[in-house]
Amino acid sequence: MRRATIRTELEDADVIAASVAPDNTSEIETNVEGGAVVTTIERGTTGGLQSTVDDYVVNLSVAEQVVRTAKTTPTTQTAQTTNDDTNTNHE
Repeated sequence: MRRATIRTELEDADVIAASVAPDNTSEIETNVEGGAVVTTIERGTTGGLQSTVDDYVVNLSVAEQVVRTAKTTPTTQTAQTTNDDTNTNHE
């Protein structure tokens, strides 16, 4: 069995770990340890391990970008305006 442990120090490690956790299988385990996302991947072959690590790193990068974008993009709030003339009869 081949094994790789990837430890990535990230701001918002909890959120990012939760984002990649759905990809966990019986061969992949993701946890948060002291502000870092720690993922251990086990595969039967070196090629399988390499492919899984590559996929995981891409998923982690995307999750980090989404969280960063969400934090820096202002939310749009719909302002409600009151128009006093709305229910007024005009002749």
